[in-house]
Amino acid sequence: MDRPDVIIATDCGSTTTKAILIEKEEECYRQTCRGEAPTTVEAPFEDVTRGVLNAIQEVEELSGRVILDGERIITPAADGRGVDIYVSTSSAGGGLQMMVGGVVQAMTGESAQRTALGAGAIVMDVLASNDGRLPHQKIERIRHLRPDMVLLSGGTDGGTVSHVVELAEFIAAADPRPRFGAGFRLPVIYAGNKDAREDVQQVLGEKTALKTTDNIRPQLERENLGPARQVIHDLFLEHVMAQAPGYRKLMEWTGAPIMPTPGAVGLLIQTVARRRNINVVGVDIGGATTDVFSVFGDLFNRTVSANLGMSYSISNVLAEAGLSNVMRWVPFEIEEADLRDRVKNKMIRPTTVPQTLEELQLEQAIAREALRLAFEQHRALAVGLKGVQTERTLSDAFDQTAAGESLIHMPDLDLLVGSGGVLSHAPRRAQSAAMLIDAFQPQGFTRLAVDSIFMMPHLGVLTSVNEQAAAEVFERDCLVDLGTCIAPSGQGKAGEVCANYEISRDDGKESGELRVGALHTFDAGPDQEVDVSLHPESGWDAGAGAGQSIRRTVRGGAAGLILDGRGRPLPFSDGDTVERVTAWNQALDLYPHQ
Repeated sequence: MDRPDVIIATDCGSTTTKAILIEKEEECYRQTCRGEAPTTVEAPFEDVTRGVLNAIQEVEELSGRVILDGERIITPAADGRGVDIYVSTSSAGGGLQMMVGGVVQAMTGESAQRTALGAGAIVMDVLASNDGRLPHQKIERIRHLRPDMVLLSGGTDGGTVSHVVELAEFIAAADPRPRFGAGFRLPVIYAGNKDAREDVQQVLGEKTALKTTDNIRPQLERENLGPARQVIHDLFLEHVMAQAPGYRKLMEWTGAPIMPTPGAVGLLIQTVARRRNINVVGVDIGGATTDVFSVFGDLFNRTVSANLGMSYSISNVLAEAGLSNVMRWVPFEIEEADLRDRVKNKMIRPTTVPQTLEELQLEQAIAREALRLAFEQHRALAVGLKGVQTERTLSDAFDQTAAGESLIHMPDLDLLVGSGGVLSHAPRRAQSAAMLIDAFQPQGFTRLAVDSIFMMPHLGVLTSVNEQAAAEVFERDCLVDLGTCIAPSGQGKAGEVCANYEISRDDGKESGELRVGALHTFDAGPDQEVDVSLHPESGWDAGAGAGQSIRRTVRGGAAGLILDGRGRPLPFSDGDTVERVTAWNQALDLYPHQ
């Protein structure tokens, strides 16, 4: 079937399995129903398909469409029954957990990390010849972590062989057992110097399920991550998924290969960026981890902050950010011990939701810091290739991406998408917009949006069979437009004029001064286009250069149009935290009954 018209898609998460029904209505695809059920990968069920069937049954009840015949999904659709295709993603059982290795930590080690992260894995550790650990410590580490898979890289093609073979010997000496399938050998992917393939085969061929693919760093100045990512995906299905309880049956049901949940989200972000020719940053903040995705130009990066989350990892957010950084977002006085008690309560009761306004404000303050820290980690990994000696030409003088410099250039960002409970389910959409703006500090003109019901994984795997359906549902049903943030970058004294603005809408024009430290909002609905002219003062840049006027047509959203005159980076000073944050909250009408 070239283009299926009725699609059922599931995402098997660690706690919940979510199903959505997508149907072609007239000339476009829409998400029509959704259902969810507890994931059943662990005892007493130990069969992931039970949760899938329960979630699909809920979709059946809500839609009135017969999809199941006993425990069989009816395909293809006919006479209003069944579906044309079933697709699924999974992060049940902890998702795909990998170790990676490279000869030099800041070069092939980082390339290996980017490869695994882009394929949807959680990177448990990075082994490198120069990581400072003794051989027995490296061997112990491999044994202790028990990864699902190891990616071994190192050396450019034609370069030295001994270092990468030494890393292979550490893996062989550790002889780790995979998490699933006691009788199976650990999958190891070798994607390093092609001259070392025979030696690595001799060391690992008998002890592991070794798979060789193209070097991820064939030359110092070039990365080649695609082939290794494809092998990771294939081995994920063959070794990890096939051994997890019930997944072999699930794989027989699906009309496309099962994808790791983060890998599917990354694929959707890349598809949207390519189809619309824009730069995108996406974030998914969960209970234990925060994933950040970015596409700038044709460069895709993903990072996992494995200890930054809003329930299981919330204490770690407080520890890593520091008490003062969390407190700078709190619009009331609170004792340090009280804050720590509240955070620990959330950690030991991860499913609780805020019951009071103060609890909500504390949770959103911590979310800002979790998002900020995750984005800083992302920027640190999304960099130009290290170890490259570049000849600088006249054109290079205008290139911002030197070796080791972050590829994330905020003035070029077009769309910022948030996902995860604290963002998607905030009581007011303006609160979601404020968290994204405060954590990511976008510059210039940036469209803000959230994933309405965490549909991005389903749509990501759908792109592999019907890209048009995935793109249409993403735009119409998945994204909730929050509006556009317009933020000139610069620094100045509070109260000084940093820019003059003119805003033209259907109901007339509005003009005024944007002062340093001020926030302004303007009503503009999701389908409303607004002409904005901004005339920054010297030293302030809205995207056209310091002091240069700029005019753009932007879209509104649930939070409208937000003019941010606070400067970049956001200035913080001791002593007036509560007053300042309260003024910001009031300007955006975040907590109207406060």
